[in-house]
Amino acid sequence: MENQQRQAQGNSSTGTNVDGTRRNIIHGASLAAAGGLLGLAGGGAWAAGSDKPEKTEIRIGFIPLTDCASVVMASVLGFDKKYGVKFVLSKEASWAGVRDKLANGDLDAAHVLYGLLYGVQMGIGGQKKDMAVLMGLNNNGQAITLSKQLATKGAVDGASLAKLMRTEKRDYTFAQTFPTGTHAMWLYYWLAANGINPMKDAKVITVPPPQMVANMRIGNMDGFCVGEPWGHRAIMDGIGITATTTQDIWRDHPEKVLGSTLAFAKANPNTCRAMMAAILEAGKWIDASLANKNKMAEVIAAKSYVNTSKDAIDQRIMGRYQNGMGKTWDDANHMKFYNDGLVNFPYLSDGMWFMTQHRRWGLLKTDPDYLAVATAVNQVQLYKDAATMTKTPVPAGLLRTSKLMDGTVWDGKNPQAYAASFKVKA
Repeated sequence: MENQQRQAQGNSSTGTNVDGTRRNIIHGASLAAAGGLLGLAGGGAWAAGSDKPEKTEIRIGFIPLTDCASVVMASVLGFDKKYGVKFVLSKEASWAGVRDKLANGDLDAAHVLYGLLYGVQMGIGGQKKDMAVLMGLNNNGQAITLSKQLATKGAVDGASLAKLMRTEKRDYTFAQTFPTGTHAMWLYYWLAANGINPMKDAKVITVPPPQMVANMRIGNMDGFCVGEPWGHRAIMDGIGITATTTQDIWRDHPEKVLGSTLAFAKANPNTCRAMMAAILEAGKWIDASLANKNKMAEVIAAKSYVNTSKDAIDQRIMGRYQNGMGKTWDDANHMKFYNDGLVNFPYLSDGMWFMTQHRRWGLLKTDPDYLAVATAVNQVQLYKDAATMTKTPVPAGLLRTSKLMDGTVWDGKNPQAYAASFKVKA
């Protein structure tokens, strides 16, 4: 109860400041936005009538997580209006709800899990429907939390958790946020890299992000993987410890994306370009300074967005981490929203990676044509157009190379062999 009161007090104090903060931010950005409009009117991207957005009001869903920030700030700062559209933001309760509203047209686009879109595309995360990844929204910034009860028994990281699970035989329960989503894949990858088979050695449940902390508090799970601020919130409330961050699993990993149905992207290409351009500018603004990150944290902490205290957000967004057991560190690989466009480019290899993990864990029963699916889903040309509009650098290639925590290198060149190469799998 004390924790809940403390959180409510934090929300209340944040709420009193957020309107003033928004006014200050909007005032500071208004000249830039107006200048952009003047530039566009003088022969810019929207000068030609054919470039006019097909739909000017865009319904965009989001889940209350720190990484919804670039979508929210694009609206708060007026970058949407700069590109001739208006964001109508819709706070959603669960990823399944986001999936369903995208599929049935209640939402035009959404802040959404990368792996969720691919799950729907392949018919393993809901009714099969052609989906579109328009752009990446963030890299890094998720965490795996273990309960304080496990920590008191010595389970504070992957190796010590595996040791405890071998010696103290019982049912262990871990939570992720959507069966084909990013958090499920980070959790499974981390457990497997430490010799724990998530399909055989533990029970895995699905819990919406804002409900993670409350469920751990009442003992429904031993650990969870979720986006911030809920990992840090568990530490603030004294119920969990950070066992690992997702950037320690895969540095600069893909995370949330801006997604839509393929039908929406095909029918509304100019609207999509405008939406992406606005969000690119917002991501660039967030990453530009600590002061901007601090202002962003104050805005999104409000009840209408993440609904938590500002201090649950602002530490980790600046790379200041603590694990709940006295260790603190500065992490250069904290959550990024722009990073000179490297965050936002829809690499085909990123989409393919999620399919390799879906195959690894038996969610996909056969190997798809990985490259063909990724090429259809990831809207590279639309993104390049938006990048040109915002002077965002574009990488030279469609694939990127990364080394994950277990030393495995992923480069997208032989996905079928990669998916089959893991010793721990379904």
